[in-house]
Amino acid sequence: MTTTSIRSTTWHCLIPLWQGGEETVKQGLPHTQLAPTWQMLLLGDGSPTRHLQLLTGERTEVDLIEMSDIAMDSDGAPEAIQLLPGPRVRRQVWLRTASGQRLAYATSWWKAKQVDEYLQNRSLPIWASLSRQRTELYREIRGIHYGKSAFLESAFGQPSGLWGRYYLFWHQGQPLTLIYEVFSPYLRKYLGPEVISIEEHSASFQRTDEPQFLQR
Repeated sequence: MTTTSIRSTTWHCLIPLWQGGEETVKQGLPHTQLAPTWQMLLLGDGSPTRHLQLLTGERTEVDLIEMSDIAMDSDGAPEAIQLLPGPRVRRQVWLRTASGQRLAYATSWWKAKQVDEYLQNRSLPIWASLSRQRTELYREIRGIHYGKSAFLESAFGQPSGLWGRYYLFWHQGQPLTLIYEVFSPYLRKYLGPEVISIEEHSASFQRTDEPQFLQR
């Protein structure tokens, strides 16, 4: 496996205007705060790769940004990274349509000793790689975010707030990988608007300066 140094790369996390934990994920949000269509994408336990393909009518493909050996570093990742014994590898990708439209950004963290086994073809989305091997998985969504990222907004060509989430994949009772995803506002074309302006409903949202999961 070819990886780059953690010191030469970073990953892109939303600066949140609002964030919800496992209880929010379990209960869902009022439809006045987030449309049902967006809740199905963000809070559902199905494959986002498959969902994106069904929405757009195009094959979902991956552009690999980088894979980095991060050793025992927590990498500023959600605290669930501690469930993945090190050394670890971080992988960053764009999810896009076959015609080139970016739909999502994803960072995942893996046990270094397992990544080659489960990601044999780096050009495939994670879901496609694991489904080819008939790997049985449970997706445990740990948190949801709405926030800002100058880099991601520019990369998506959409200067507006972004929705993201993070979750664990479990396999045979053991954590397999931790994944952080941010979706492009371009998906409004298929899902409709998210319903509200966060700024207009500030009383419903807890504003924060940084994600509560950041590891120091």
